[in-house]
Amino acid sequence: MQDLTLVMAQLDPLVGDIPGNTERAIETVREARIEHGADVVVLPELFLTGYPPEDLLLRPSMETRLRQARARMAEKMARDVMVIVGYPGRREGANWNLAGVLYNGEWLGEYAKQALPNYEVFDEQRYFAVGETPLVIEHKGAKLGVLICEDVWEEGPVQQAREAGADILVTLNASPFHQDKPAERLALLEQRAREVGLPIVYVNQIGGQDELVFDGGSACVDADGELRVQAPHWAVGLMPVQFVRDEQGAWVPSAGEVDEEASAEENLYCALVTGLRDYVNKSGFKGVVLGLSGGIDSALSLAIAVDALGPQRVHAVMMPYHYTADISKEDAAEQARMLGVDYEVLPIESMVEAFMDTLADSFAGTERDTTEENLQSRCRGVLLMAISNKKGLMVLSTGNKSEMAVGYATLYGDMVGGYNAIKDVYKTWVYRLARWRNTQDPAIPERVIERPPSAELAPDQQDTDSLPDYDTLDAILVRYIEGDMSAEAIIEAGFDHDDVYKVVRLVDRCEYKRRQAPVGVRVTRRGFGRDRRYPIVNGWQPGE
Repeated sequence: MQDLTLVMAQLDPLVGDIPGNTERAIETVREARIEHGADVVVLPELFLTGYPPEDLLLRPSMETRLRQARARMAEKMARDVMVIVGYPGRREGANWNLAGVLYNGEWLGEYAKQALPNYEVFDEQRYFAVGETPLVIEHKGAKLGVLICEDVWEEGPVQQAREAGADILVTLNASPFHQDKPAERLALLEQRAREVGLPIVYVNQIGGQDELVFDGGSACVDADGELRVQAPHWAVGLMPVQFVRDEQGAWVPSAGEVDEEASAEENLYCALVTGLRDYVNKSGFKGVVLGLSGGIDSALSLAIAVDALGPQRVHAVMMPYHYTADISKEDAAEQARMLGVDYEVLPIESMVEAFMDTLADSFAGTERDTTEENLQSRCRGVLLMAISNKKGLMVLSTGNKSEMAVGYATLYGDMVGGYNAIKDVYKTWVYRLARWRNTQDPAIPERVIERPPSAELAPDQQDTDSLPDYDTLDAILVRYIEGDMSAEAIIEAGFDHDDVYKVVRLVDRCEYKRRQAPVGVRVTRRGFGRDRRYPIVNGWQPGE
């Protein structure tokens, strides 16, 4: 019986590093040939540039660099193995999202992506022309129908490849993660395979890129939609798929390794760790510094940072003021000890008092308000940025999505930073993740998880003094931000009128703050970033 070994190369490219990604491709194919006897190696979408290259695609030298890369691949790539790799290309006066097929030093063909997504985080119609023609390449008796990412989410390109004679559908992908995405992706593959009666090989990217994170999970389903092979999520590596031709002439994938399904908490936590690790490492920072307050947000952020970078690259700073509770100081010190990070205490009383003395005449005749609270936060921001400058550490801010949504954060204070690991994590999920992390090994003092949340900027202050409880707040926010529900529709769903209008007005009013916030990885269906673009100045009124 005929057989075919196809290797799914689940890799983490660096956007813009065309020479480096080219060498990764050459080395990967060499390894796949030696270790797995690969007949075919498939790499992710736009691998040579990394995904998403965004306006790098508009650089005049882009096509020249890609031609050089493809020439080097033709010269250096291992022989007797077919390589299918993604890259952009300028052809006939237009830019295309392409998959090229290389074999024994010759580029045999190119497929142009047909379904160009232009929703959520995607903006491909800005850059690429729409492909129209299928590509089916025969190798060792198997006819491989080439697709790119969104093509498999639509029926047209899939049916087109089948009608062109494909025996196996091969799709190159850069499919970013959000909560529930792995299950949705797999369900789609199973459905498409059953519809066309063909096995599908789905090769996905891994790693973090700015606010996007890619989870891998490359997979193969058979013609009945049954999962036969799946690569691990959150890990770079090679996963072989063994195809055998049956007596009816159909190519059937043999059962192989299948990644164990992870919990929602584990998947989300891994996404946050991956996003932070790649942002810091790919940007060339030595490590991170963060303010450790003794509260849940900074505690979870510290655990993520240690898991992403190791304790030796994480510096935590407690910056107490008059309103900082003793248990906050104790819990911060305890967590720093538990995780083995560099830790110091820098009191801010003298800084705040110096600012207040300087401002005394300007503030004469006014009442104390949030101005004085914000000043505490801004003093802390100054200290963190000074440490960042002196030691080459990136400041990690620690505000969650619930706070970012309603503006409960201080510009140039606790919003100071280069990256925010939990920017797209609702407060209720912060607690869920903290509890999950402690099931792996102790990382966060239990008292931090159990205490009522407080910014500790005023005596006996608690978050619920001015906000609904977080279960209610987050439920409203999910409906408003991700569901695009109106205020009235949310009220009709059973929420208090005053709570809803207060929350949606805060969300709308605080767009200016979010535009100045550090980047953070997007893990929900709709984060504050490229997939939610609202005007800062506008006269829109919440309602229907």
